[in-house]
Amino acid sequence: MEVLIKGAARLSIDLNGEQVERFRTYCDELIAWNEKVNLTAVTGWEEVQERHFLDSLVVASALPTTVLDGSDGTLDVGSGAGFPGLPLKIAYPQIDLTLLEATAKKTAFLRHVIDKLGLEGVEVVTGRAEEEAYRPEMRERFGAVVSRAVARLDVLAELCLPFCAVGGVMVAQKGRKVEEELREARNAIEAMGGRADDRGMLVESPVSIGTLVVIEKGRSTPPSYPRRPGIPSKRPL
Repeated sequence: MEVLIKGAARLSIDLNGEQVERFRTYCDELIAWNEKVNLTAVTGWEEVQERHFLDSLVVASALPTTVLDGSDGTLDVGSGAGFPGLPLKIAYPQIDLTLLEATAKKTAFLRHVIDKLGLEGVEVVTGRAEEEAYRPEMRERFGAVVSRAVARLDVLAELCLPFCAVGGVMVAQKGRKVEEELREARNAIEAMGGRADDRGMLVESPVSIGTLVVIEKGRSTPPSYPRRPGIPSKRPL
């Protein structure tokens, strides 16, 4: 696990032996389940450490202290195989984490691996963001809403910001060239109550080729958003 340990150290994250073993078990379970459930195209030992685990841990640099210490909740939208939420939970056990994923087979994997790793303070929700955002216990509850490789920013804003508490942040993992996408998402971000400008807050990773886009939630999302399932991606704001 040298790739993970050294990469985490570059992110100022010092993993102890128990955490490293949890990452090892996570990787083993990911590879085993991937034979029956399509979780990821990345299954090489070092690739998983770099492109899944470290890429997820980068998100910690954009999270408020109140999120890292568990005072405010974190929601991972479109969690898939648990990225970035579960690696963050392993590195910061105090995080209050909810994983939202629409595919039941994937949430079955998430529940299995959470149990296998002995993680506490993690909830798994099977459902679509467009519907779950209207549940009172989910809407504007979270201090941070994170998402990785789910959709373009104009769509992602509508899917994520309704879950974010006023004063919280949405953190989207994107590639290096994201400035144009951020500009095109300005209307959607502002419509959802986010604070948008042509730059946003862009954080480049020291251990991957990605960029974090951090959007602050300045006011409540209007009650008519998000629109019904499928519409945000078909007709972005």
